[in-house]
Amino acid sequence: MKKYKHFMKFSTTRLAPTPSGYLHIGNVVNFLTTAALARKMDAKILLRIDDLDLSRKRPEYVKDIFNTLTFLGIPYDEGPADPLDFEQNWSQHRRLEMYQEAFESLKINNLVFACQCSRKQVSLASKNGRYPGTCRNKSLDNNRVCNWRFRIEAFTSTKVNPIAGTVESLQLSKRMQDFVVWKKDGLPAYQLASLMDDLHFDVDLIVRGKDLSRSTAAQLLLAKALKRPSFLNAHFHHHSLILTPENKKLSKSAGSISIHYMRSIGLEPEDVYRQVSVLMGLEKVVTNFGEFLEVYSFRK
Repeated sequence: MKKYKHFMKFSTTRLAPTPSGYLHIGNVVNFLTTAALARKMDAKILLRIDDLDLSRKRPEYVKDIFNTLTFLGIPYDEGPADPLDFEQNWSQHRRLEMYQEAFESLKINNLVFACQCSRKQVSLASKNGRYPGTCRNKSLDNNRVCNWRFRIEAFTSTKVNPIAGTVESLQLSKRMQDFVVWKKDGLPAYQLASLMDDLHFDVDLIVRGKDLSRSTAAQLLLAKALKRPSFLNAHFHHHSLILTPENKKLSKSAGSISIHYMRSIGLEPEDVYRQVSVLMGLEKVVTNFGEFLEVYSFRK
């Protein structure tokens, strides 16, 4: 572990699953990467479950998060102890006032605008899926069924220094032009909620898959707009994804690679770790978190 000593130390990182399906091997790779970096860099690990999407949240999926972490011995230092503790004390729905205050700040400063366009309407109006700005200059403030979009005046790129000491260029995709920050159901969208949660819990090391690098760019823009320098100074590591044989991102709908399914057919934790070892290309096969921690080294 000595080779990590030259990195600055961090205070807090987080595991941030969503209870929208059973966790799969890709989620486990993210958890293990996050936990290993935290232990090597003396950072605290927070368990933060993102449950704003009530249409996809299920009690069995919340329970599965705790079952998976316990089954694989993946540690965390702060957060809910069990599903009941989560619902009573840690659910995102307990922090709605905080999200609302951030949204009101964006409104006051004219950084958001109301939009009536559905996804279908956007796709019909734009060949590349980029929001065409249909509602930018409309006065829809009193329409309660609107989404609210973050007003982006120009295509923006942001450079962040990842934990490896390199420089990564982060850009918004064309599809994220004027992205939604507040939904018509009265709840914050992912980008705003995730940013405010990381600020609330003083997270300064954020570990994500490379597919979420554009979300990092979006959240950096929001942090700048909200004048939240601590997030701007946070460090980000976007790790490689575990893909299907068809070279596609793993999905929670693919039950055969869920940890829940693996347990149901009698696989043990060491069997899962062996699969992780192969998928991540580790220098040797590991069978538990302690062995993973010893073997893991920074990988782009």
